[in-house]
Amino acid sequence: MKTAGIIGGLGPETTAKFYLEVIFSCQELNKSNRPPLVITSVPLPYALEKDAIVNNSNLQKCLPYLVAEAKRLEKAGADFIVMPCNSLYLFIDDIRKNVGIPVLSIIEKTAEFLQKKRFNYVGIVSTAITAQHKLYENELSGRGMRYVSPNENDQVKLNQIVYKLVVREKDDSLKKQLLDIMSKFDKPDCVVLACTDLQLLKPVLEKIDVFDTMKILADATVKEILK
Repeated sequence: MKTAGIIGGLGPETTAKFYLEVIFSCQELNKSNRPPLVITSVPLPYALEKDAIVNNSNLQKCLPYLVAEAKRLEKAGADFIVMPCNSLYLFIDDIRKNVGIPVLSIIEKTAEFLQKKRFNYVGIVSTAITAQHKLYENELSGRGMRYVSPNENDQVKLNQIVYKLVVREKDDSLKKQLLDIMSKFDKPDCVVLACTDLQLLKPVLEKIDVFDTMKILADATVKEILK
């Protein structure tokens, strides 16, 4: 089996769930499977993380932290790297240039998943970083898929929801706020939780599939481990 390196900590609860998802998925295939994993938690200052998530600012200040952790994972023996955080894929090209091992893309894997399912019109809920840099929009449109995303006011609300999840200020209102935002989409084939922290709220829509990008990346990670 290959050793997976996980750049984690953004946020911690999602990283822990991702770790368990990979372990349990491997064991579902074979109870004797104990996949080799190396996890590093990015020591990103909260102030910098808040600026990035809420204000979409000071993004380049995050890059040195990510590159350092990617190099740490490579040195620790990882055969490939994954990042269970969609927003970090703004930096994926820079990270790939700084290590000699593959870095799987949650966005590419999600787009492949949606394409195989033959979805044509996709709702996207994400952080401001992911939305404003059109990380999903560019990938989906390049594969011939249409998309819909929140309006400007709802995106501001969404940024606050994500930040509260990251700093563990979760309350019952957050799920309702998220569902209200998603329900405004005009009949998409499905909705993608394009921020891995949103899966913590477990949103469900009537008659519309909601896909968790963390789960999609976990499945892709298991597949790569077992190659």
